[in-house]
Formats: sequence, C-alpha cells, structure tokens
Amino acid sequence: MKTSGNTILITGGGSGIGAALAHRFHDAGNSVIVAGRRLEALEAACEGRTNMHAMTLDVESAEGVADFAERLLAAHPGVNVLINNAGIMRFEALDAKRDLADAQATIATNLLGPIRLIDALVEHLAATPDAAIVNVTSGLAFVPLVTTPTYNATKAAMHSYTVSLRAVLEGKVEVIELAPPAVQTELTPGQSQRPGYQPLEAFADEVIALFGLTPTPSEVLVERVKFLRDAEREGRFEETLAQLTAMAKAAREAVDAS
Repeated sequence: MKTSGNTILITGGGSGIGAALAHRFHDAGNSVIVAGRRLEALEAACEGRTNMHAMTLDVESAEGVADFAERLLAAHPGVNVLINNAGIMRFEALDAKRDLADAQATIATNLLGPIRLIDALVEHLAATPDAAIVNVTSGLAFVPLVTTPTYNATKAAMHSYTVSLRAVLEGKVEVIELAPPAVQTELTPGQSQRPGYQPLEAFADEVIALFGLTPTPSEVLVERVKFLRDAEREGRFEETLAQLTAMAKAAREAVDAS
C-alpha cells in the first residue's frame, strides 16, 4: 500500500487508534476522512489539519452504512483506501443467563459493520487504482480473553474474513490485517491509563513504520502483539490462554473488592 497520495476513509476515527492513525496518514500527505457516530469528536480530530474531513456513520445500521457509502462517494469520489477500525469491547460473564444486548451490539459493530461497508465499497475500490482495505482485528483474535468472549469472536471472524477477502481481491485491491495488542485507549473504561498496555502514540508510530515497508505486510503486527499472534504456531497456546485467564480473574477480583 502506498503511504502518500491516497484518499483514506477511517471508521472510528474520532478517537483512539483511529484518530492517531488518521493524523499520521494526513501528515504523510494523504487526504483522510474520519467517520463515526460522534460528530464533535470527529471534528476535534480534524482540527488544524486542512485535508481531514469528518462524516457521521453508525456502522450498526445497515441503512446507515448504505446511505453513508452514497454520501462518501459523492463527496470524495477518489477514495481508494478503507480502514475498518470502528469497534466496541464489552465485558461479559458466561456462567449465568444474561441479557444478550452487549453481544448483539458487539457483533453488529465489529463484524457486520465492516462487512457491510466492504460490500458497499468493494466495486468502487476494485475499479480504483492503488486501492486497499485494512481490517483492524486484535491480538485477542488468536488467544481469547475470557471476560470479552464476543469481542474475541468478532475479531477472530474478521481475521478469517480478511483471509478470504485477500484471496478473492488479489490483483485488484490490497487487503491488509492490522492486529493491535492491548493499547492505551478508551476502548474500555480506564484503559487509557492502564499499566502494561502499549502507549497509543508509540503504537501508532510503529504501525506507520510497518505500513512504510515494501511490500506492505499482509498482517501488520507490532512487536507487542506477536506474543498472541504466534502463540499457537509456537506451541504455547494453552499456556498463553492460562496466563490471560489468570490476569482476567485477578482483575475481576480487584473490581469486586473495590
């Protein structure tokens, strides 16, 4: 994927990983459209950058995605890169009957949202030079965290979907997977200050450096996520799962005690 001269759409671009990547891509010489639910956050992300643009998008809504795609192509017909970054992460307990609203919202946002947006834009992208689709998954696609089961499942599904999409679009659209580790963002309450998580700016800098490689890796993996990505191939999946499960249990006990 070329790193300048693109018109890039980034969903979930008003904060966190989306905003950090949007700023870096803009400053590298790209036109960037950030999309999401909160217009105020999107406009704040664009402040001071003349070639960044904000557009509202609710990826949970099938009708909203279709309407957004029409508005996007009317306003920015040269868009050639789609970065599916929008996502939510909800904690869930699997040991008792529960309201499945969080699971349903997670699937709608993290899985159906990018699938719908890809579907709406794939013909345009296939006909556009230097086109690319970047799907943001997670290290938890490869080793799950037991307290966020639906989140893990959606990211594992997007990993598989990306593999299929890459094979189908070979020679037409470059398809890339970006799998972050635990990063200091507001994906969950308090996460932006959580010790042991990768600082957002350091993560974004490392990602941009990897995008600058020739050729761009089909999987963009910062060093910190390789512990999870490579767990199965290195024969330590069960050990790594046990470590994550122990961490989750300790965190839950700390919350219950507070």
